[in-house]
Amino acid sequence: MLSRHHDPIVAIATAPGRGAVGIVRISGRQIEPLVKDLLGQPLKPRHASYLPFKDGQGQPIDHGLALYFPAPHSYTGEDVLELQAHGGPVVLQLLLARCLEVARERLPSLRLAEPGEFTERAFLNDKLDLAQAEAVADLIDASTEAAARSASRSLSGLFSQQVHDLREQMIRLRMLVEATLDFPEEEIDFLEKADARGQLRRLAEAVAAVLERARQGALLREGIKVVLAGQPNVGKSSLLNALAGAELAIVTPIPGTTRDKVSETIQIAGVPLHVIDTAGLRSDDAATDEVERIGIARTWAEIAGADAVLFLHDLTRLGQPDYDAGEAEIAARLPAAARLVHVYNKLDAGIAAPLQPGERHVALSAKTGNGLDDLRALLLELAGWHAQPEGVFIARERHVQALKRAATHLELAAAHAASADQALDLLAEELRLAHNALGEITGQFSADDLLGEIFSRFCIGK
Repeated sequence: MLSRHHDPIVAIATAPGRGAVGIVRISGRQIEPLVKDLLGQPLKPRHASYLPFKDGQGQPIDHGLALYFPAPHSYTGEDVLELQAHGGPVVLQLLLARCLEVARERLPSLRLAEPGEFTERAFLNDKLDLAQAEAVADLIDASTEAAARSASRSLSGLFSQQVHDLREQMIRLRMLVEATLDFPEEEIDFLEKADARGQLRRLAEAVAAVLERARQGALLREGIKVVLAGQPNVGKSSLLNALAGAELAIVTPIPGTTRDKVSETIQIAGVPLHVIDTAGLRSDDAATDEVERIGIARTWAEIAGADAVLFLHDLTRLGQPDYDAGEAEIAARLPAAARLVHVYNKLDAGIAAPLQPGERHVALSAKTGNGLDDLRALLLELAGWHAQPEGVFIARERHVQALKRAATHLELAAAHAASADQALDLLAEELRLAHNALGEITGQFSADDLLGEIFSRFCIGK
C-alpha cells in the first residue's frame, strides 16, 4: 500500500452548490482524539449526535449531526467521522477549514482527499471489490432508471459473485490439470476420471453467458452514439425533437438552419441513446459561407465516430436531379451498412418509400410520429440490446474485454485438451491466463496505474 493511503483525509462529500444538507467526511486511522478536539466531546459510535460545530473562537459555525464510525465497521474500513450541516457552500467550507485547523496540532498528516479516495480505501481495505467500487461511480452517473438499478445490483455484489463462481470453477479445473502434471506416473488419469473436458466446456459456456450479460450492462452504462445525417431540410432536427419529445433544435424551411451539432441523450427501454443532430450535408461549393462549411466538416467527424448513423431521405424530393445527386454523393462517403440505417422521412405526404433489399431501413413521419416506434426498435436491435433490465448488472468496457480474454484462453485450452498429445503444460498455462483475466474484474490482479485511472474519475468526497 502506498504511503499516501496511510494519511487521514477530509473532504466535502456532497455535491457543490446549495442544498438542505451538506456533509464533511473524515477518514483515517485512530482519528478519535481529533473527533474530541473538534467537537468538544467524544461521540457514541454509530449514533447521531446533535450539537454545535464551533470555530476557533468557540462561536458556532452551524448546528448539525455528527456521526462516528470506528474501524473496521465503516465505509472505508477506517475510522470515519461525518459532520452533517446545512448545505450552504460557505458553511461547508468553514467546517472543512476548521477540521484542517484542529488537525494541525492533533493530526498534522490530515489532508484533502483526492477524487474517489474514500471508495479507493474501501477497496484497499476489502470493504468492496473493484467491480463494486466502480458500481458506486456508475450509480452516481446513471442516466436512466434501468442503468441505476443495474448499478445497484453490481454494488450489491451480483456481478462479483458471478465472477467469483467462475473463478472457483477455474480453480477446481486447474487443480486437476496440475495434479496430472505433478504425478504423470500414476495409473489413474485424473483428467478423464473427473471429466475435465466436460468441466472445461461447461466453464466456457458459463463465461460466455456472463460475457453476454456484461455486454448488456455495458450498453446500459455507455449507451450508443446515434448521428442524424442527410442533406439540408430532410427533417433531421424534426426527428431529434420527435425522439426527445421536446423542441430542442430550431426547425425552419431555410436550408442550413442547423450550423453546429445539437446533442441530446434519450432512453429507449432504459438504454441511453446519445442522439446528435448535425448540419445538413452538401458539397463545399454549395455551402453558403465558411460557417456552414465548418459545420459540414464537423458532421463528417461525428459520423466517423458514431455507433449508428441515420441517413435521412426526404420522400417529397426523391427523383429531383439535384437532390438525387446529393444523395449519391453522401452515400459514397457513409460508413458500412453495419452502422447505417436509411430513414425515409415525411411519410405523411402519402408517398411510398423506395425500400431497397438488403438495407436496414424505416419509413416514418417526424411530424406525426408515425413509424417512430419502428425506429426505436431498430436502434435497440442495432445496439444489440435484448436482455431484460431486471436481470442485468452494470458493467464497463474493461469488464467485457477481460471476459473476452478469459473466453479466448479457455478456447485455446480446449484445443490443447483435444489434441492428440494433450499438451497439459500449455493447457495449464491457458487456464492460468483465463483465471488472471477474471481476477482483473474484481481486483485480484490489478496494476496500480489501472486503479489510479479508475478512481481518478470519481467525484471528490466519494
